[in-house]
Amino acid sequence: MFWKSLNKNEKMKDTKLIAVILFCFLALQLHAQVTFNRGVNLTGWFQTSSTNQIQFTKYTKKDFQNIKSLGCDVVRLPINLFSMTNGSPDYTVDPLFFDFLDEAANWAEELQMYLIIDNHTSDDLASKNPNLETVLSKVWVQMAEHYKNRSTYILYEILNEPNGTLTTAAWGKMQQTAITAIRGIDTKHTIVVGGAGFNSYTELASIPVYTDANLIYTFHFYDPFVFTHQGATWVTPSMAPLANVPFPYNATTMPATPGSLVGSWVGSSLTSYTTDGTLAKVKSLIDIAAAFKTTRNVKVYCGEFGVYIPNSPNADRTYWYGEVRKYLEAKGIPWTTWDYQGSFGLFTKGSAELFDYDLNTPLLTALGFTVPVQQTFTLSPDVVGFPVYTDYIAEKLVESSSAGGAAINFYSKDKPNNGKYCLAWSGAAQYGTVGFNFSPDKDLSTLKAQNYALSFLVRGNSPGAKFDLRFTDTKTTVATDHPWRMKFTMDETIAPWDGKWHKVYLPLSLFSEGGSWDNIWYNASGLFDWKAIDRFDLVAEQGSLVGKAFWLDNIQLTNMDTAKIYEASTYTAVKPVYSNTSPVSVFPSLIHNETTIHYVLKGNEDVDISLYTLSGQKVEEIIRGKQSPGAYTHTWIRNNRIQQGVYICRVKISNEVFPFKLILI
Repeated sequence: MFWKSLNKNEKMKDTKLIAVILFCFLALQLHAQVTFNRGVNLTGWFQTSSTNQIQFTKYTKKDFQNIKSLGCDVVRLPINLFSMTNGSPDYTVDPLFFDFLDEAANWAEELQMYLIIDNHTSDDLASKNPNLETVLSKVWVQMAEHYKNRSTYILYEILNEPNGTLTTAAWGKMQQTAITAIRGIDTKHTIVVGGAGFNSYTELASIPVYTDANLIYTFHFYDPFVFTHQGATWVTPSMAPLANVPFPYNATTMPATPGSLVGSWVGSSLTSYTTDGTLAKVKSLIDIAAAFKTTRNVKVYCGEFGVYIPNSPNADRTYWYGEVRKYLEAKGIPWTTWDYQGSFGLFTKGSAELFDYDLNTPLLTALGFTVPVQQTFTLSPDVVGFPVYTDYIAEKLVESSSAGGAAINFYSKDKPNNGKYCLAWSGAAQYGTVGFNFSPDKDLSTLKAQNYALSFLVRGNSPGAKFDLRFTDTKTTVATDHPWRMKFTMDETIAPWDGKWHKVYLPLSLFSEGGSWDNIWYNASGLFDWKAIDRFDLVAEQGSLVGKAFWLDNIQLTNMDTAKIYEASTYTAVKPVYSNTSPVSVFPSLIHNETTIHYVLKGNEDVDISLYTLSGQKVEEIIRGKQSPGAYTHTWIRNNRIQQGVYICRVKISNEVFPFKLILI
């Protein structure tokens, strides 16, 4: 009745007022909405201890296309950003790193996908760094300067999971300093910020009220932890013996608490799992982040959530992902799952993680992804040649070196013969390898029958030196089978080590059987199988190569002897091959059984090399004692007590500490 009694002008005024109020409400809502929706973390790519250890071709534009085809519009890219610099005091970003990251940014932009540049230098040791605030500003100023003119598909995440003794109050001030440093260069790009406590949702409310309107607030979600991390070895105490914890809680299938965990916080969590292991509890925890989003009227995003594969029941794992995903979306919270490939990934347990063959389709359905048709993989013979190394390790190859103290650089600018880079290899102890693991395996039987050859260019600086070229086949489940070898020894009858490039064309028929090492030595028995090739290696088989250097370029399988020498000058110098100036290197960082620790002492020094979990628990003392000046190389071999997971190898020389992340697979 009241409305009907108003005159026409009053009605028009009220209509305009309602329109203004509605516009303001919608504007506020839009302001608090993130522009992307769902995606993945692309792990294990830029998470290395130096730029030169990045295997750039591990992922390609095709992988980004595959990820987009699932229904993703964002990729979070974890990067050990501080390690992509020359270190203290300047922390100058390596130009090679920008080359790599620019290409990933190009792919994202071309596909109209968002790319979150995630500074993943966030292990406990980094978070306790007294110079953290200064280093953040130095690095992010350079990043902002480099990307300020790129599209808004690029986002900056200041630091992943601040932790240790760092409180959100202290971290909040550091984060503001980084924001200010970035905004001094770049006012366009969105910045991702978060709280301490490993980006806990409980810390969101303690983050300072930042005036910058172009921020996204992130949190990570791994609750209930005894379900999502059962089997994890990098927590304290180790949860390796914990398996088959259901979700939601089910009294009939709930495992007993392992003896080693009785009396620990894990044991207490299992006791309270009757309430903590429920969907209602999970939703109540996500509600904390949702309430922060509403109260602050800010953009909120879940940067990580997931369940560790090895010990968790797949059906329960799938259910958890589905329920968490749906509730995040119901609360208007975008997400990136941890991770794409790997131990929290989207592929079936124990598979080769091939997109067309190995996706965990029930999990993809639970995540609301578009599920591509999966095929059955059959290893077919290669019928044409292929590259092993050009400027990069070729696609579908995984770098798998056992360096043996060697310096290995796949991006050497020491006068390459072809393209921008060549492969430099120097200082290997006997049996050290430069490794290329075929993924999936290769059937080279047809190429061998058609007289294909291994073609490459090589240069050496040490007359009399020798090394082997070696193919290794795949060990089967047959008890009498072993990883058999086929080898060829490179010496100066093939190419003089005079500092000049020489072309080599070796038909596969010239390779001879070399036996097998399978915990013990097995003599050649005529059992090598060209139909199932696991890897190709350069090997210091014939003796130590310490003090000796080799360079290789354009390695490929081909039937055309067409390689040419373009760089004809003499080159014999051995340059440092890592872009940082650290006197310590640990390589490789992604390992199966061993890694090599190399360090240089300027004087009589106290040396302490130990392995720690991410929570700071020492799990193995590798070296401890006083050592005299000189260069040292130690090969650490993993023992059966050390489970797969992420660790910190801490090299302490007197009072200087060098932390390196090791990923054991």
